[in-house]
Amino acid sequence: MLRRAAAVVLALTLNPALVRAQDTVLTVNVPSADVHKGPSTVTPVIGHAPRGTVLPVSRNLGSWVKVAWPDAQDGIGYVHVTMGRIGAATPAAPATRTPPRAASAAAPPPARTTTPPPTRTSPAKYIRPSSSPVTVTPESHLFGVGALVGSTSNFGATARAWRNNRVGIQVGFARDAMTSDVAAGRVTSIQFEPGVVYALFDRVSDYVWIRPYVGSVVSFRHQTSSVEAPVVMEPVSNNGVGFRVFGGSELTFSNVPRFGLSVDLGYRRFPTPFPGFEPSPLSASIAGHWYIK
Repeated sequence: MLRRAAAVVLALTLNPALVRAQDTVLTVNVPSADVHKGPSTVTPVIGHAPRGTVLPVSRNLGSWVKVAWPDAQDGIGYVHVTMGRIGAATPAAPATRTPPRAASAAAPPPARTTTPPPTRTSPAKYIRPSSSPVTVTPESHLFGVGALVGSTSNFGATARAWRNNRVGIQVGFARDAMTSDVAAGRVTSIQFEPGVVYALFDRVSDYVWIRPYVGSVVSFRHQTSSVEAPVVMEPVSNNGVGFRVFGGSELTFSNVPRFGLSVDLGYRRFPTPFPGFEPSPLSASIAGHWYIK
C-alpha cells in the first residue's frame, strides 16, 4: 500500500500538468473593452481590446482583473469584469488517430463509405493586443470638493481641480482658534487659501493609486483677538497675507474610485499682530475630496 501511494505521489510530481490548474482568461464580449492603467475608472485608458480578444488573467480582484497588456509601460493592464467572460483557457485538442488496417490480406476489403471528415477542435489562442500606438485619455479626476482638518485645530472646506495630468488648482477655506500660555484671551482666524499643486508621478497598484505632489498657496487671513478674563475687552481684528508651501500625496482606492485622501506637510509664514499667538511654522493637514467630475 505504501509503495502504491509513493508511486502516485512520484507520478504527480513528475507530471505537473496533472495538478496545475487551468489558466484563467477573460474573453471580451463587448465591441471594445477599455484597458485601464489601474483597477479604477479614474485611471487612464491605455488601450482597447476588440470583441473576441482572449486576455490572460494574472489576478482576479473581484470587479476587475489584472491582465497582460504588452503595450503598457509595465506590461499589465486592468479590465472590468463586465467587459467579458472569465473562464479557463481551452486546452489543445488531442490529435485524431486513424484506426489500424485489417491485418488479413485474404479478407475482402471493407465497403467504402463516404463519411464527412472529422471535425478538429482548434486550441484556444491568445490574441495579442495591437502594437499600434496607444492613445492615453486623461483620468476623470477633474474636479473634487471636500473637507480638511489641520494641526492647529483648524477645519474647513476645500476644492481641487486638475487641469491636466500634472497641474492642479486648489482652494481652501478654513477657521481655527488659538490660545496662548503667555497671553490672555483667544485669537480666531478665518483664512482663504488659493494655490496650485503639481503632481510628480503616478504609482498604481492593484488596490491603491498614489499621486505625490508639491504645492504653494497664498493665505488671506482675518484674525480676531478676544479677552474675557480677568477683564472683558472689545475684540480687536486684523487682516494679513501670508504663504504656505507643502508636499504630500493623494491616495485613491480601487473600491472607492471617486474619493481622494490627501495628506501633506508644509512650512508657513503669517504676520501675527497679537504677541503670544504666533503659530508654528510647520503645518500638517488631512483633506478628503470627492471627485464629482
